[in-house]
Amino acid sequence: MSTMEIAKTLVELCQQGKNHDAIQSLYADDVVSVEAGAPAGMSAETVGKAAVLAKGQWWVDNHEVHDAKTTGPWPHGDQFIVGHKYEVTFKQSGQRFVMEEMALYTVANGKIVREVFFYTM
Repeated sequence: MSTMEIAKTLVELCQQGKNHDAIQSLYADDVVSVEAGAPAGMSAETVGKAAVLAKGQWWVDNHEVHDAKTTGPWPHGDQFIVGHKYEVTFKQSGQRFVMEEMALYTVANGKIVREVFFYTM
């Protein structure tokens, strides 16, 4: 798939709430995922598809999602940006909040090889 095909597929899957499926089908086995900040006890950088899936599962396990929106993509060469907006409750504290982030994805050999998330903490 081309970068734009991957970008459109990622957005479609995320809009359907199939983020896990997106990682399974679109990410390289050695993908690198970089967060703007790391949750307590975790690293800001995660390497490998299995580790990225585990990070995503941690997020699902710790947040109740009330609303999710994904916008884009905005392509540029072998990269694209996607916007994500979530309204969630952090299960441990009961705090409800809106989280907005932009994600920059890099594609090589038909797979996402790097994702970098931008958001305020």
